[in-house]
Amino acid sequence: MMWSSSDSSELYGVSTWGSPYFLVNEQGNVSVCPQGERGPRVDLLSLTEDLRERGIRPPILIRFPDIVKARVDLLHGCFKKTIFEYGYSGRYRGVYPIKVNQQRHLVEELLAAGQDHALGLECGSKPELLVALAMVKNPQSLIICNGFKDLEYVETALLSQKLGKQTLIVIDRFDELSLIINLSKKLGVQPNLGFRAKLAAKGAGKWIESSGNRSKFGLTPSEMVEGYELLQKMGMEKCLCMLHFHIGSQITEIQSIKESLKEAARFYTELYNMGANMRILDVGGGLGVDYDGTGDSDSSMNYSEQEYANDVVSIIQDTCDEKKVPHPDIVTEAGRALVAHQSLLVFNVLGNNRVTRHNLNEKNSPDDHTVIQNLFHTYNNMKSDNINEALNDLRSLEKDTQQLFSYGVLSLKQLAKAENIIGAATTKLSKIAQETEDSEYIVEELSELLSDTYFGNFSVFQSLPDSWAVKQVFPIMPIHRLDEKPTQQATLVDLTCDSDGKIEHFIDTESDDTKKTLSVHELRVDEPYYLGVFLVGAYQEILGDLHNLFGDTDAVHIRLHGNQEDSGYSVEHVVQGDSVHEILGYLEYYKTELVESVRQMSEIGIREGSLSRQEARLLMRHYEDGLNGYTYLEDPE
Repeated sequence: MMWSSSDSSELYGVSTWGSPYFLVNEQGNVSVCPQGERGPRVDLLSLTEDLRERGIRPPILIRFPDIVKARVDLLHGCFKKTIFEYGYSGRYRGVYPIKVNQQRHLVEELLAAGQDHALGLECGSKPELLVALAMVKNPQSLIICNGFKDLEYVETALLSQKLGKQTLIVIDRFDELSLIINLSKKLGVQPNLGFRAKLAAKGAGKWIESSGNRSKFGLTPSEMVEGYELLQKMGMEKCLCMLHFHIGSQITEIQSIKESLKEAARFYTELYNMGANMRILDVGGGLGVDYDGTGDSDSSMNYSEQEYANDVVSIIQDTCDEKKVPHPDIVTEAGRALVAHQSLLVFNVLGNNRVTRHNLNEKNSPDDHTVIQNLFHTYNNMKSDNINEALNDLRSLEKDTQQLFSYGVLSLKQLAKAENIIGAATTKLSKIAQETEDSEYIVEELSELLSDTYFGNFSVFQSLPDSWAVKQVFPIMPIHRLDEKPTQQATLVDLTCDSDGKIEHFIDTESDDTKKTLSVHELRVDEPYYLGVFLVGAYQEILGDLHNLFGDTDAVHIRLHGNQEDSGYSVEHVVQGDSVHEILGYLEYYKTELVESVRQMSEIGIREGSLSRQEARLLMRHYEDGLNGYTYLEDPE
C-alpha cells in the first residue's frame, strides 16, 4: 500500500497538536499556515533551503509573528464572545507575562498585535519592569508588577503612574506592604495595589507544586485581613483594587481552574464588601498548550481556549451576582498559550549509528566457542511459533557473551562476531514478530533495541532545556519526505558530550502516551535531512544554557503575505547566533588574548623546528576562523 502525506500527518499527530498552524502538504513537506488552512502558507523545506542560501545556518530558530497575532486575537475573541453572550458587565484585559520570552522583537509583535485590545505586560523583576515601562505605549494597557520587590523597584513602579501608566503593584509577601505604604507617602502617589491570594486549590500538571498552601508567593487569609486593616488605618483602603492568584504553568485539567476560580472569586467579593475598591480580578497564568494532541497528559490539556474563557467568566459572574458585587474586569496572564506556537527549531541530521543487521555475514566455525555456536543455532531456527523462546535465548546468550569476555574466555574478535550475530538475530526476530499475530509487545520491545541513533546539529540544553529538565514533550518530526514511509526508529542526540544531551520522549499517536523512539527516514548520501521541533516559543530561548559552549542559534522572523494560492513571505529580522568568541567573552576569555597566546606558542614551535611557517600560518587561520565562527557545525566552505 502506497504511503501518503496524510499517513505521515496521522503518524506524527499534526492535525491534533498542529492545527490550524501546521499541516503536511501534498508535496510531502510541512507547511506553516499562521491564519489557518485558508490563509497564506509557506513550505518549511523551501523556506529552510532559501534561508541557507542567504547564509543563515542550521540550527535555525524560525519565528512567525503572524501566529502571534492569531493567538492574541483568538484569546481576546474567546473572552469577547463569552462576555457578550453571558451579559457580563466587566471587561477582559489581557497581559503577557514577559518572563515567558523576553525577546524584544517578540514583545514588540505582541504589543502591536494587542494594540486594539490594550494588551499589557506582567513583570516579575526590576529589569522586566524597566522593559515594560519603555515598551507599553497604550495608556489603557496594564503593567502588573509581581515578584520580590526592593525600594528601587517600588519607587520606579510608583513614579511610572505619573507618566500615565496603569501600573499595579501586587503584594506577593506581607512584608512588602509597609515598604510600599511608606514610599507612596514619601512620593505623594496613590498606588494601585493588588493582593495575591495563596489559594488552597492546587493546579494540575508538571508544575502542580507551585500552587496550594505551600506555594512560594501569596497572602494567607489572615494576612489579607491584616493587610487590609493596615491600609485602612493609613487611609489607603481604596488603593486596594485587585485580587490576583496563580496556580502554576500549563494547567492540564479544567477542573483545577474551576476550583481555583471559585475560591478566588470568594476572596474578591469578601474584600469588596469589607470596603476595598475592588475592580479587577487577575486569574493569573496557566492556560495550557496542547503539545502532544492527546488531551490527557502533562503535555496536553482537556479543554479549549473557548471553554477556558467560558468558565472564567461564568464562575466570576455567578459568585459576584450571589454576593451582589459588581462584575470586575478580568485579567489573564496567559504567556505560554500566546507564544509557544510562534517559533520552531529546524536542524539538520549529521549522521547516524545503525543497530540493525539485515544480513549475517559471519560464518559458523567448529572452532567457535559454544556460546557463539548457540547464537548461530538460535538465528537459524527462529520461526513465528517460537519467537518468545528465541527472544529469551537471545537475552540469555547476550548476557553470557559479555560475562565470558569479562572473564577473558572470549577474545575481542569473538566478541565482535557474537555482536554481529546478535544484531542480525534481533533484526530477523523483529521482522518475524511484525508478521505474527498477537506479538505487538515483542515488536515494541525490539523496535527500541533496534533503534538507530540520529545525531542532530543542535544542543538540547540551549534550544530545548525543558525536554531535558522536566521531560517536556515537544512535537518533533521530519519537515520533508513525508510522502515516503519512514522505515527507521531512532533516538535523537545532540552535539554536547553530555549523556543527557538526547531526546527519547516522543508523541505516540497510537497509545496517547509517549514512546522512546521517533519514526524517521533512511539517510541519503549527500542529501540533507531536516527535523523540526515545534511549539518552542515559550521559555526555551530564555532558559537555554551554554553547555559545552553552544550558544544561541541563528533566528529569523518570517512574515507571510498573499493568499493560499499566491503565498509569499519576507524575512523581516535576522538575529545572528552567537559566535565562538562571543560565547568565550561571556566567560572572560577574550579573543585578542587567546589569539596572541596561540601566536606566541606558534613562534616557539617555529624556533624549535616542530612547526613550519606554513603550518603556523594555517594553524592561526583556523584558530581565528574558529573564534569568529558559529558554535554549531557548519558546512565546509
